[in-house]
Amino acid sequence: MYPTLSRRAFFLAAAASGLATALPGLASAEDVTGVQLSGPVPFSFDSLIATAREKSLKPFAPAEVRAAELLEQIDFDAYQQITFKPEDALFKGSQYPVRLFHLGRYFKSPVKIAVVEGGQSRDVLYNPDLFTFGPKARAIADKLPPDLGFAGFRVHEAGTSSDWLAFLGAAYFRSAGELNQYGLSARGLTIDTTALRPEEFPRFTEFYLEEQPAALVITALLDSESVTGAFRFTCSKPKAVIMDVEARIFARSDIEQLGFAPLTSMFWFSETNQRQARDWRPQVHDSEGLAIWTGAGERIWRPLNNPPQVMTNSFVDRNPRGFGLVQRDRDFTHYEDDGVFYDKRPTLWVEPKGDWGDGEVQLVEIPTDDEIHDNIVAFWSPRAAVKAGQSFALDYRLHWVDAEPYRPDSIAHVVATRRGNGGNPAVKDQSTGYVKYVIDFEGGDLATRESDKNQAIPDITISRGRVVNPFAIRIAGTDRWRVMFDLDVHGPAPVNLRAYLRTKDGQALSETWLFQHFPQQNPW
Repeated sequence: MYPTLSRRAFFLAAAASGLATALPGLASAEDVTGVQLSGPVPFSFDSLIATAREKSLKPFAPAEVRAAELLEQIDFDAYQQITFKPEDALFKGSQYPVRLFHLGRYFKSPVKIAVVEGGQSRDVLYNPDLFTFGPKARAIADKLPPDLGFAGFRVHEAGTSSDWLAFLGAAYFRSAGELNQYGLSARGLTIDTTALRPEEFPRFTEFYLEEQPAALVITALLDSESVTGAFRFTCSKPKAVIMDVEARIFARSDIEQLGFAPLTSMFWFSETNQRQARDWRPQVHDSEGLAIWTGAGERIWRPLNNPPQVMTNSFVDRNPRGFGLVQRDRDFTHYEDDGVFYDKRPTLWVEPKGDWGDGEVQLVEIPTDDEIHDNIVAFWSPRAAVKAGQSFALDYRLHWVDAEPYRPDSIAHVVATRRGNGGNPAVKDQSTGYVKYVIDFEGGDLATRESDKNQAIPDITISRGRVVNPFAIRIAGTDRWRVMFDLDVHGPAPVNLRAYLRTKDGQALSETWLFQHFPQQNPW
């Protein structure tokens, strides 16, 4: 599930390269003290698609890693001493200037970075003079090859001191989003994430950057043992970060599990399972739930879990309208962390374009007892098996936002999920063995309804066990409604829970709440 790069290593390396400092500009090819470019060659997205198709017909050739022993010495401390010079940023003075990442212990495989203008691409040539090196880093850098290459890049807004988009490591990329705080990641593809064989991690090996009036276009070549691909990202930041993605994928071999538009995040604990954690903070997570807008129009909210073992849940669908890993709770006091600001972590929403056919949104949850590893993955997987020689054309839009887009005002949404000891809280030392679930809903027309007239009915189903004393009530002094029920279940097998609010005639008043209960994780 994890590549060589751990979440901690990613964050340390990103911080070490100054991921939140001001960005620079593109010098001319003749300026030997700045960015130097190769000669121009014709380039287009179609030509890169053709390259990817041709590569898929040949055996995979891993990227050459040179000076590996020296790069291994560029650890966290040394990497912190390496800074790209602001005056040498690509597209300096434009809306979206770009700064480059140096290679190091955590990113040893170089990527090609080229600038595109007028249908011609020119490679950016590595030059150690593009970077400043502290004493420890300088002692190593002086021994590196003069044409070493780069690890990736990041994008800034002009005239600001913070960046908002970074491509660094394998096929990972991240954005600070609408609230200007990095959190979860996206990836080009996932391969065999939950298959019996080890997971495969494709890499973006080449990047072509083109400045447009209102966007930065990033075209990338992807390569791995099982696939090749060409991606085009049209990126803009009017307020939220919007990325229109065009992906063309070619299978080199049969693939057991191929994941499109994958999202990777971290969930340790929330108000739902806070008693599992030993931490003083109320909640620690980059994302709190998976939201799905199905092809049939149903709205689903699935709070994330920190399960006792690796769990994969599949949500079968056809032509989904959207899905995403979402951070709904924006109250700082619910996190109390003024160092990493979990309350500002972006929501990442996938909006499919065109016909995605039959498949499933897959959610993978991995146990964790800290916040340093990404333990959540969500992606779309086609239902049909992937065979060698097969190709895919997939288009979608990524929204890095505060709240998930297109959320309807006509139905209520979940704002909190809690659980605790079942039975009557006023009775001391009772031993029912039940677990109480409490789900709060807000929005739609719930504010106009009265609980004493049975105008919102809880509809609850479970995969096994028994629901005890279910009811719904408007929370006094608020416009929110609360669904409460006790779960009576025996045995260790997980229990799938489903609940929503409806009218007497069956009309849905809320989105559908789903959850997976593990009896061995009872909250007392």
